[in-house]
Amino acid sequence: MEVTSTTTAQAVTQTQATKDKEVITSDYNTFLKMLTAQVKNQDPLDPMSSDDFSSQLATFSGVEQQVKTNELLTALTTQMGAAGMSQYASWIGLEARAEAPAYFDGIPISVSPKPAAGADNAELVVRDQDGHVVQRLPFTPSTDEIQWAGVSDTGTPFDDGLYSFEVESFSGDTLLGASKAEVYAEIVEAKNHDGATVLVLLGGGEINATAVSSLRSRQ
Repeated sequence: MEVTSTTTAQAVTQTQATKDKEVITSDYNTFLKMLTAQVKNQDPLDPMSSDDFSSQLATFSGVEQQVKTNELLTALTTQMGAAGMSQYASWIGLEARAEAPAYFDGIPISVSPKPAAGADNAELVVRDQDGHVVQRLPFTPSTDEIQWAGVSDTGTPFDDGLYSFEVESFSGDTLLGASKAEVYAEIVEAKNHDGATVLVLLGGGEINATAVSSLRSRQ
């Protein structure tokens, strides 16, 4: 079982924040030097008004504050991402139901079809990891779970690998539509990707944690 650490991401964020702070300090000091030089070299007969000085200082101060706010938001987002991912650690080893490819290694795969309303017949379309249709299995339209045995029409077992499932719904000979079927697949890893928790399934398939509709213990 593995939960990918966000230590690297946090280190990058902290490094960037440090760089931003250094840039702000440098720019602010440069601004003060320029302002001092401006005061020293201004025309004594036509000096810059105090309002202009105040306006410049207020503008730079606003930019500085915005950058600091962005730093805090970035740090907060990173912390929330790490906390969100850690709660999924308990999911590792369970089977998640989602619209995702499932790894076949000789053990039947549980498929949850979603036929269209009004369909009077349907087919479960099975595709390999290259997207090629390897099997079509007719079934009576229902949301009841189907056990895909992974055996061809001639009785030959399919090769180990990732397979995806789709349901084509018909009314008579008219195709009403096609929809992805959900499958149960084992979760082997949880990792953080761009602030979202991604679950890695047995065989290498990946889904967003929010795409899971159900969990259960391994069968």
